[in-house]
Amino acid sequence: MRQVGVLLAALLLAMGVLAGCGSSSSKAGELGAPKEGAEGTTAAPTAAKADDQAGDQAYPLTVQDEMGHEVTIPANPDKVFAPMMEDSLLALGVKPVMQWSNGVQPQLYLKDQLEGVPEIGFASGQPSFEVLLANKPDLIILHNSFYAENGAYEQYSKIAPTYVFKSASNDLASSIRIVGKLLNKTDEAEKVLKEYEAKAEAAKTKLAGHAKGRKAAIIRFNAKGMFFMNYDYYSGYVLAKNLGFGQSDMVKSGAYEVSLEKLPELDADYIFLINDGNLGDAALKTLKESKIWQSVPGVKKGQVYETASDYWLSGGFIAQGKVIDDIVRFLAP
Repeated sequence: MRQVGVLLAALLLAMGVLAGCGSSSSKAGELGAPKEGAEGTTAAPTAAKADDQAGDQAYPLTVQDEMGHEVTIPANPDKVFAPMMEDSLLALGVKPVMQWSNGVQPQLYLKDQLEGVPEIGFASGQPSFEVLLANKPDLIILHNSFYAENGAYEQYSKIAPTYVFKSASNDLASSIRIVGKLLNKTDEAEKVLKEYEAKAEAAKTKLAGHAKGRKAAIIRFNAKGMFFMNYDYYSGYVLAKNLGFGQSDMVKSGAYEVSLEKLPELDADYIFLINDGNLGDAALKTLKESKIWQSVPGVKKGQVYETASDYWLSGGFIAQGKVIDDIVRFLAP
């Protein structure tokens, strides 16, 4: 009988161990923990699985970028390089390891927040990969597919995991959510979107009397001349999609060079002028001194406004928030 009792105790102990293992596996699954693959190996979590995580996001994180590259981020990124997306990084509370520059100056509206961050020039196309390598980023995010062309992606991806957008400016809400996912900042991304939406709605209400039934146009000046900006992105998007201004019929076909002879046909109640880094000084001077310019309806009404170039020509919620502030200050102080 004593031998039977010992065997029964051992059996009960084994059953308890098995039950405990089953309980642990169940809880891990509920937290979105990686599951065993078909061959018994642990599968790397995908972006979709990462969204299901409770608390911190799981790494390594494997995602597919907008150009079809499979990108694996081994750990929560600490040193991020995202040229022309510094706005989105800062909005999420992340300071980049380097900042974009046109070869003369960086994005001035972010100057205070990027103090001490080294610049890397894009004036001649791609930056110096040697300089980038020396700063040791552990994640690279490219703002558009142009940055990845002609073998550049292969160069970047040798330095660090590299995620490429087709064009991050085309859908800022989507792009900041993606960046938030890559950086384990999904909550911060949603907070940025919620706060921007509230700001835009408040401004739209304040500007309703100025925007309803009214049209606006943006003219950009640079070394090549004068150009209309369309309303698909940047400050044009703010005017049309966020604040409800109509778009001039002359501009609906997209951004194109401005012809002085056609300007009297500009059906815009409000005209915003952007001098691109003072590179458009000559073109702006020519316009202001033209008799044709004085005959433009918006000019006759005194509804022409000169703006700061950098954030009116930048994509990001910090930039767009500043554009909203400008428009309110111009039209409804």
